[in-house]
Amino acid sequence: MSRPERINLEIVTARNTRQLKAAGATMPGGVNSSVRVHGALGVPFYVSRSEGATVYDLDGNGYIDMCTAHGAALLGHGHPAIVEAVHHAAELGFAGVFETPFHEELARKVCRKIPCAEMIRFCSSGSEATLHMIRACREFSGRDKIIRVEGHFHGYHEMIYIGGHPPKEYLDRNATRPYVESAGIPETLRNMIIPIPFNDPDALERAIRKHRGDAGTLILEPVNYNSGCITPDPGYLELARALTEREGMVLFFDEIQSAFKKSPGGAQEDFGVVPDVATIGKSLGGGLPLSAFCGRSEIMSRYKPLGPVQHSGTFNAHLVPVLCGLAFIEQIENPGFYRRLASIEARFHSGVDRIIEENDLNMIVPRHGARFGVVLGRRTPPRNYSDVLVHDKALMIEIWRDCLELGVYFHDYGGGPIHHGYSIQHTNEEIDRVVEVFAEVLPPYRERINALGAD
Repeated sequence: MSRPERINLEIVTARNTRQLKAAGATMPGGVNSSVRVHGALGVPFYVSRSEGATVYDLDGNGYIDMCTAHGAALLGHGHPAIVEAVHHAAELGFAGVFETPFHEELARKVCRKIPCAEMIRFCSSGSEATLHMIRACREFSGRDKIIRVEGHFHGYHEMIYIGGHPPKEYLDRNATRPYVESAGIPETLRNMIIPIPFNDPDALERAIRKHRGDAGTLILEPVNYNSGCITPDPGYLELARALTEREGMVLFFDEIQSAFKKSPGGAQEDFGVVPDVATIGKSLGGGLPLSAFCGRSEIMSRYKPLGPVQHSGTFNAHLVPVLCGLAFIEQIENPGFYRRLASIEARFHSGVDRIIEENDLNMIVPRHGARFGVVLGRRTPPRNYSDVLVHDKALMIEIWRDCLELGVYFHDYGGGPIHHGYSIQHTNEEIDRVVEVFAEVLPPYRERINALGAD
């Protein structure tokens, strides 16, 4: 694949602006997901196609993809096994709304890999998965309130899109009046949410002790990818497990992002702590929409027709993503799969860490498995959401624009320190090229990066 030395983003933006004008006539903002307007361009980054580790813009320019569909494309774009699975579904007539032996096969195989998964249900999106799992947790525990962790992301629905990412100026009030993260969410629902900071054992214990009578669920991301890829302190997940067990609360790991990124068993395997329930997704469908919620059988059996909790939907576990899910599981069972991912991780981060050190940059690139964050303004790994508020979003977008010009795609995420990553199809040459681009792009920003707040 040939890439120009420097892509003319003015030409790219002009063409994308024309496309946006057409799309905006029938779609609000010209997009189907609000975050698809790229801050580095001021318009969406429209693509014509994707292949392997590369996405192509409307003019045919190729970019090494470091977003990888927000983590869904762990196998890369158009992996042959996934293409074959889609063709297989077509040969079977797609068989929408019916259960098939393939559904049972996928359920059995996933349950063998995820430590907490005695039973499982499939759906399309991560937001759906957390919504339906929360509903069962409430019914099972008999308690409505939810303890959640600041900076962690669990979907866009009313049940949980509260108290997760308050603005810096609101953070001090978040514990007593949780921040409602979207217009249209009833203010009264904030009364159902109890936010706490990550990696703070005292705050965790206080919240569980104070709300033992009205909070029935503790939900968290075992790896907080959405706030710079923050990993749990040693002992934190173990404490969460012990306290929830003592008080009869449901421990809920949201592994929509962390599942399969470092090991077949997700963060539960990585850290050796087993929750009561979990959600998994993103990469499970091999790039197609497939998520799941799973856990202990006594909780999962609360869904109809066994129990009183409703979970239905026309496109739940459609045959296309189910077959792709089976293809995905087959790929990760390849003995060399996680060795290769670990090799990519080591190659990328040794190069990036060297650039940061040699140029004395006040930034860090935390990682866990195939995803990483980029945090400007601190040299040590962040431990919680407040630690990343020093990050400069506007500066981050400038850096991503420079990377785009050199043929490397990073999603803007509003300039936040949110996760990026690599796929099994990224070659050593592509990883080396990304490191080269960082080496060219970052040093000119040294003064501005180093002017950001100290640790």
